Amino acid sequence: MIPTRKRIFIFIFIIAVVGLLIRILLFNTALETPEEINYHHAPLTPVVVRVFYEALCPDSKYFITRQLLPTYVVAASIMEVELIPYGKATTNIDASGNLSFDCQHGPKECEGNMYHACVAEAVEDPMVRLEIVTCMIRDNHIPKDAMHKCVKQYNIENIDLIQKCFDSTHGAELLKLHGDATHALRPPVSFIPTVTLNGTGRQASILKDLLSEVCKVAGKTEQTDKICKHRETH
Repeated sequence: MIPTRKRIFIFIFIIAVVGLLIRILLFNTALETPEEINYHHAPLTPVVVRVFYEALCPDSKYFITRQLLPTYVVAASIMEVELIPYGKATTNIDASGNLSFDCQHGPKECEGNMYHACVAEAVEDPMVRLEIVTCMIRDNHIPKDAMHKCVKQYNIENIDLIQKCFDSTHGAELLKLHGDATHALRPPVSFIPTVTLNGTGRQASILKDLLSEVCKVAGKTEQTDKICKHRETH
């Protein structure tokens, strides 16, 4: 008969061995070779490009036609463009609550800004939206004609919705919201266009080479590497 003390020792030894085997089994199950690991990367968050501009501003026209649209064509998957047509305008509210606007380049610019605001809201496809706005700003001196021509050019069917937006108080309300966003910028707007990338950015660099600045903000990923190699020929 085995002494009690010896039986206790054997029992403790068996428990320790079983515990060690369980730990080894669990460790080997959890640990995978590098080839077996499945890395799940978080989806890329687009760089929010907010463009504060005016419909009749030559510098706005140059930036949208020569920088914004060409960059978006290359880098749409890493960009989210927000158009804020207002610029250095002012918003007036009379005693009855009616809205009116004074724009840097006169009443026609206020009309143009409002048509741009209505188009930006009504056209859902971001590429088509930007193409229409680019088309409009190339010749915006008769804003209504520019809107109709450009919307038809890109086969948008809800032209009546855009015109209704302009003719109703909704267009003015949109423009006021753009004014509120513009006036909220810090530091205040001193040059139009002003462009922010995720809420900030060096204006001189952005206006000169938008793609390079978007690539810097987006960071280095496999997706951005494929897109940003175009900087050499952009």
